[in-house]
Amino acid sequence: MRQLPPLSALRAFDATARLGSVTRAAEELGRTHGAVSRQIRGLQDHLGAPLFDKAGAGLRLNAQGQALHAVVAEALDRLEQGWRRARDEARGPGVHVACSATFATRWLAPRLADFYRGHPEVRVRLSMTSAREMRDEGADLVIAWDWKGFPAADRARAIPLAPVAFGPVCAPGYPFDEVLGAEIAVPCRIDHDFTSSAWDQWAAATGRRVSGATELSFPHTHLCIEAAITGLGVALVERRLISAELADGRLRAPCGFVVFGQGLVAIPSGDRYQSASASLFIDWLATALAGG
Repeated sequence: MRQLPPLSALRAFDATARLGSVTRAAEELGRTHGAVSRQIRGLQDHLGAPLFDKAGAGLRLNAQGQALHAVVAEALDRLEQGWRRARDEARGPGVHVACSATFATRWLAPRLADFYRGHPEVRVRLSMTSAREMRDEGADLVIAWDWKGFPAADRARAIPLAPVAFGPVCAPGYPFDEVLGAEIAVPCRIDHDFTSSAWDQWAAATGRRVSGATELSFPHTHLCIEAAITGLGVALVERRLISAELADGRLRAPCGFVVFGQGLVAIPSGDRYQSASASLFIDWLATALAGG
C-alpha cells in the first residue's frame, strides 16, 4: 500500500504554496477557507512538522515546505499532463504541438490543410506561446529554433526539421545603407524581448553588426514584423515568416538572409513515447519546411 497523504490535501498545499494565501487557494479550488485550512493542518500533523511561516496577512513556505512543494508541484504537473494525454488519446489519434504564436499563425496554420488531406484521421492541437514561455505544456512536440538554452535532456531529444535563415528587414523607404561595411548604423533597431541572441548570432555569422540610434523591443515576432512594415525600424526575422511581405514589397531585406547554426527542431515530450501521430506530423513538417 502506498504511504501517501490524501490527494485533496496535496492540492490544497500546492495552491496555498503558489498563491501564498489560504483565502486565494480556497477561491482557486472552489472550497471554503476553513476546508483548506483543515487540509493544511492535517497535512502538517501527518508530516509532524510545519510547512509555512506567517508572512504578513499571508503565508510563506519554510525550508521544509519548499522541499516538499518542489516534489508535489512536479508530481501534480505530471499527473495533469498524463490525464490530458489519456483524455486526448481516448478521443482518437492526435498530436499536441506547442510553438511560437508567430510561427503558428504565419506559417503552420495556413499549411495544416495539406496535413489533414494526407492524414484526415489525426487531430492537431496547437498551443501558441511567447518565446519566453516556450516549454512542454503537456504537448507531444515543442517546435522551436532558439532551443540551445533548453534543459540538456530536451536538447538530446531534439529532432532536426530544417535550417533557419535570418536577415534584417525594413520598409522600402527606410534608411538602410547595406554597403557601409561591418558596422551598419540605422535610426532604430527592433529587438525581440526573449530572443535577444538573434542579433548576436547574425553578427557572428556575417561579421557585420547593426546598431540603432534608438531601440524598440517587442514580446512577439509578429509585432516586430508589423513595426518594421510601418517604418519604425529594422527587425531581424526568419525568412519563412515574411515571404508574403517580401513578395509584395512591403518589406525588403537589404543584406539578404544567413543560415543560423541552430535550426528548427521538434522536441518530443520527455515522459511519453513518440506516438505514431507525432511521427507522421514530424515527417510532414520536415517535408513542408523544405518546400519553403
